[in-house]
Amino acid sequence: MSNEQHGNPGGPNKDHDFNIIVNGRPKKVADEVQTFDSIAALSGLPTGPDTIFTITYRKGHNEGTLVAGGSVTIENGMIFNVTATDKS
Repeated sequence: MSNEQHGNPGGPNKDHDFNIIVNGRPKKVADEVQTFDSIAALSGLPTGPDTIFTITYRKGHNEGTLVAGGSVTIENGMIFNVTATDKS
């Protein structure tokens, strides 16, 4: 019998962690798709009822902004910059 996995529901990248950078700090994530909230939580920035996060990301020529409620497909080495502002 072969050691190959058959019918892997998570896709080909489900079996390893992804190495990303969030606000200059290395992080490991298990899921290939990360949400706005999960990246904001990884930033370690303080939260509150009046806190608004802005998240930008880049990997090579791929760059963009992650908006509240959105998600992004992770690549190893992806860099995220998270800023928090108070909506006063």
